[in-house]
Amino acid sequence: MRIIAKYLATTSLVLVTNAAALPSWAADIDATSAIDTVTVYPDGATVTRVIALDLASGDSTLVARDFPLSLDPSSLRVEGEAGAKLTIGTIDARPPRAAPPVNLSELDKRIETLKDERSDLQGAIDAAVARRKFAQRFAEASPAGLGEKGEARPITEWRAAFGAVGEEIATADTAIRDATRKQREIDRQIAQLEAERSAKPPNKLEVRIDVASAAATKATLRVTYAVRNARWLPLYDARLDTGAKDRKPQVELVRRAEVTQSTGEDWSNVALGVSTVRIGRGGSAPELNSLVAQYPQVPKPRALGSVSDTAMPAAAPMQRKVESLAAKVADDIRERADEQQAVAEIGDFQATFRIPGRVSLGAAEGAKSLRITSMNVPADLMVRAAPVMDPTAFLEASFKQTDDATLLPGKLAIYRDGVFVGRGKLSASAKDDIVRLGFGADDKIKVERAVLKRNEGSAGLLVTTSKTDERAFKTTVRNGHDFPIKVAIEDQLPVSENEDIIVEMLPATTPATASNIRDRRGVLEWSFDARPGEVKDINFAWRIRWPKDKSMVIVPAG
Repeated sequence: MRIIAKYLATTSLVLVTNAAALPSWAADIDATSAIDTVTVYPDGATVTRVIALDLASGDSTLVARDFPLSLDPSSLRVEGEAGAKLTIGTIDARPPRAAPPVNLSELDKRIETLKDERSDLQGAIDAAVARRKFAQRFAEASPAGLGEKGEARPITEWRAAFGAVGEEIATADTAIRDATRKQREIDRQIAQLEAERSAKPPNKLEVRIDVASAAATKATLRVTYAVRNARWLPLYDARLDTGAKDRKPQVELVRRAEVTQSTGEDWSNVALGVSTVRIGRGGSAPELNSLVAQYPQVPKPRALGSVSDTAMPAAAPMQRKVESLAAKVADDIRERADEQQAVAEIGDFQATFRIPGRVSLGAAEGAKSLRITSMNVPADLMVRAAPVMDPTAFLEASFKQTDDATLLPGKLAIYRDGVFVGRGKLSASAKDDIVRLGFGADDKIKVERAVLKRNEGSAGLLVTTSKTDERAFKTTVRNGHDFPIKVAIEDQLPVSENEDIIVEMLPATTPATASNIRDRRGVLEWSFDARPGEVKDINFAWRIRWPKDKSMVIVPAG
């Protein structure tokens, strides 16, 4: 009977050590692992390696020296199967000892020879330096213009003396330069040999697994661990077909995953998946402390030169925490084509997308974009403009999110009728949410906003009691299409946060169809169906009153 034995190791059996020795009764077996499956999360990854080997009966210790240094030892888990009863015991992760090179004696001899050559060159340099100094002293101590009795020498003898001294100095300088160059080359060779001689630090982790087999058998072990230096970011392609007389508008939303990893290991020909689970946030919500409302405490005076224990503001730790979290957000996203589409595994609390086939991603390869899923949904078109800031009319498509998996926030590439029109951002949305996306300018919708009145003055019957700011605008919309289209115009009504500042809409205003849109106070919307060639005016007027002895300004909300 074939018996399949499986064992899932627990965290308590995972040991990390640098010096602990294994029991003498366990025979060491060198094992080689291969990466089989990788699941990438927004803030890490889980890697599964497979070890296939022949086991003898009895106790053994499998030694695999090809695991990355970046793995989290506490996350190591092992399960396996074999043709006989198999028990998995202790899992021990340790960096291997740095081993000296096998040709140590040969390296030592070569270094010794090079040092001898360098010493010989130094002797030649010293001799040449002495020769040059002697020539220089001779030239200084024996004036060329005097003979033995002080008489003048002939000019020909002067020249011969000058030439002899110059030749001696030039010969010495040439010897010094040549020997110095050779010394530099020897120094480089010695440095390289000494680097080879030094024990190199390990770049892999050694994993030791104790196993006990009831009989000789073939076994397969799967070792799973977590690494932090990996992530995936959501990317999207939104492709709008604006439709025709016989075809309604439609949006194709392509979901992509941009995967990057710097774990120190190459993921070659692996089964790859991406998951929405965040493994770096912990398992529980934070514990909140009580908040106390009290009168501010008057600080006690301190002696001159004393240092306060509360010199650091109380908000500084929280600020550092916020800054630390903000530093983890990645902003730079690039897209690369890879059009495989994933198989979605949707659960109540997470979604995992399995990329079909096998994928390779090197540790230093950079980002790789993989197609996950796509959906085609009917869309409602609208033209939206905010002429108070920009008179451009932008085409907008809204549709219901029909995917079971939540759309995570991410960057968006926008296409309209097959033409790339720009980039945007997609907000998070769950199933059945309404998604609204912009698809670039609509040049056939003309929007103009004119200032009809801007008057600052005073208000009161006999005595001026307040100041006023009254403004009126007219927005004109022209539909240049030969078909009707819905138009939405947005504008801003100032909002008062002080009871002394009174804001009122004037009767000349065209009634708005919505206010405080997208939860923004004072933002109004006028929406209507514009017929082909129709021109429509929207009037907007308001007044602000405030005490005459105070100043008032209109600023964007914080």
